Amino acid sequence: MHFNIRGENIEVTPAIREYVEKKITKLERYFSETPDANVNVNLKTYNDKTAKVEVTIPMSQLVLRAEEDHVDMYAAIDLITDKLERQIRKHKTKVNRKFREKGNVNEFFGSFESAAATEVEEDELEIVRQKRFDLKPMDSEEAILQMDLLGHNFFIYTDAETNSTNIVYKRKDGKYGLIEAK
Repeated sequence: MHFNIRGENIEVTPAIREYVEKKITKLERYFSETPDANVNVNLKTYNDKTAKVEVTIPMSQLVLRAEEDHVDMYAAIDLITDKLERQIRKHKTKVNRKFREKGNVNEFFGSFESAAATEVEEDELEIVRQKRFDLKPMDSEEAILQMDLLGHNFFIYTDAETNSTNIVYKRKDGKYGLIEAK
């Protein structure tokens, strides 16, 4: 894993860097090979002495993302690690269930690729952020799981059966909607 640790209103000391790397590296035990992933960590502190930690790990099969606010930076890092572990276990259980007959699940979790994401700052009423993703073929259930893992309220994917681009989204009533492109 390659770490990119940034601090806003805080200096990233060697002790903080070492602690983050030690905690996030523990996630490697869930994979058959050491992941080749770029781990993006943002550490922020606010005037009211609270700290916010954001971790994003883009991979070829899923994107792990978690954020946590806490008065103690180290406690926030611990909570983030717990959240990421739950996400991995939840996704791995889902994949185990789905691919039980199709093949080795360890192959699925064996390799990682980093997804390209770029940020572009522009004027108001213009695009302020741009991301590029490879749309992986999946069914709507997998797309909803991926959306929940990211913490977003919508997710775009390629339907495995029809090969068309679809969108799942979370409705205000807590249920899910599906938009199918023609």
